[in-house]
Amino acid sequence: MLLHLSVDNFILIRHLDIGFDDGFSVITGETGAGKSILVGALGLILGQRADTMVLHDKEKKCIVEGVFRIEGYGLEPLFTENDLDFDPVTTIRREITPQGKSRAFVNDTPVNLSILNQLGDRLVDIHSQNQTLELNEAAFQLALVDSYVAKPGLLNDYCGLFSRFTKAQRELNGLVERQEKATADREFQHYLLDELETASLRENEQEEAEAELVVLTNAEEIKTRLYSVINLLNEFEPNMIGQLAEIRQLVDQAVHLGATLEPVSERLETCHIELKDMAAELTAYASHVHFDPQRIEELTTRTDLIYHLLQKHKVQSVGELLAIKDQLSLNLENIETLQSQIDELKSEISQLEKQLIRAAHELSESRKGVIPFIEKEMVKTLADLGMPAAVFTIGHEVNGEFTKSGIDKVTFLFSANKGGQPRELRKVASGGELSRLMLAVKSLVVRRSMLPTILFDEIDSGVSGEIAGRIGSILHKMSATVQVIAITHLPQIAGKCKTHYLAYKEEGEKSTFSSLKQLSPEDRITEIARMLSDDMITETAKAAARELIRN
Repeated sequence: MLLHLSVDNFILIRHLDIGFDDGFSVITGETGAGKSILVGALGLILGQRADTMVLHDKEKKCIVEGVFRIEGYGLEPLFTENDLDFDPVTTIRREITPQGKSRAFVNDTPVNLSILNQLGDRLVDIHSQNQTLELNEAAFQLALVDSYVAKPGLLNDYCGLFSRFTKAQRELNGLVERQEKATADREFQHYLLDELETASLRENEQEEAEAELVVLTNAEEIKTRLYSVINLLNEFEPNMIGQLAEIRQLVDQAVHLGATLEPVSERLETCHIELKDMAAELTAYASHVHFDPQRIEELTTRTDLIYHLLQKHKVQSVGELLAIKDQLSLNLENIETLQSQIDELKSEISQLEKQLIRAAHELSESRKGVIPFIEKEMVKTLADLGMPAAVFTIGHEVNGEFTKSGIDKVTFLFSANKGGQPRELRKVASGGELSRLMLAVKSLVVRRSMLPTILFDEIDSGVSGEIAGRIGSILHKMSATVQVIAITHLPQIAGKCKTHYLAYKEEGEKSTFSSLKQLSPEDRITEIARMLSDDMITETAKAAARELIRN
């Protein structure tokens, strides 16, 4: 439950520091005093979005801090999942800076808005007039029925199966689409693969063929130059090898005469050997170089084929062509395996569908089973709220297709008058009737939920007099199991509370501010008297106020 709320620099609130009690509390005040601003401030620490528009003083940051007692509401797993320290008395703080940055903290640990939202949804149910309109929505109506299903896990089980079923269907559709596309391209891919396989390409083949083709084309020129070199080395007289031998002989003779030229002699020997080896290699190479028109034609045909394939596939090398060949082969293999994948997935979907049907019908029967109880309780509560002739029934239909919430459609049907034909709420319920209907719904939800606090922002819209007193009684009854805070303008409701707060304005030097204070018993009488007498507080009004409180 909410224990304490502190607000700084939020819209019309300069500073507020207020504690809250358990049971039933009301907040009253003149129109424009800032009652609903408190709802906005509380919404900040529950994860609602905000910007610098909430800053009263644009030079200072806004800080809203709430202290909650949360022990016994099953929140420990939420704290563990988000690496937060669980504390039975937890503090949530939200800050909005003048630069528009938002920061949130849970027990002084920074958290993002998503975590704040998750926690807020488990701490406080803020009911506004906009939420009353949700009563007309099918999803809201079905959620109420589900809150009374004896086995809450049925919906979770169904949702899990539905998620797996729809995911498998999406995967199947994707596989079928791939198969259709692949089948349409199969013949063309076979043709491309056959062409590349027939070519029997090798890595670096293009470079090797081009190099050999250059040699063959210039064979005669190459042989002429090589034989000229060979002749200069050891054929003509004088030749380089013979002259080098003579030079070495003369150096050796100088060595024998005492010259220290042994290293020079060794180098000359090395040069002699190298020249002889080069002459032998050049002779061998020249003997194998010859003009071969047939080989030139073969290589030309081969390189032409490679160039054609490179251009066709828009690549630059034989290596890339080989990679394309491998991919085409893999694609064709995948086409063959796609059908088996499709068959397996169809089988899985069939099994999931059977499980889904069972889960959907079990959930549907459970929903159907709790509808009479909800109808009975709603009629009873509506009678307590001044509609003894009200008829409330829940229409139940089974759809022919699965949805994320099951196969059921429920429709709340209502008639306020005796003998009236129940019709959909949006067609028959007035504003005041909708408020009472929503209060009746909330009184049912409170029994099933684990929420510690519920805040009503003008649940009394469109009602007055005796009905207002009955609404107050219902709120008081609800407060036995949950902390109830109601913003109201009706004295009949204010008279039923345990704790009474007054929202009021105070004049500053340059602007007006809103604030909140807890009323003493005597101040409470004065405030209810003001509400009863249009601000003319008389002793008669005070007596009436005391009577309201006493009753």
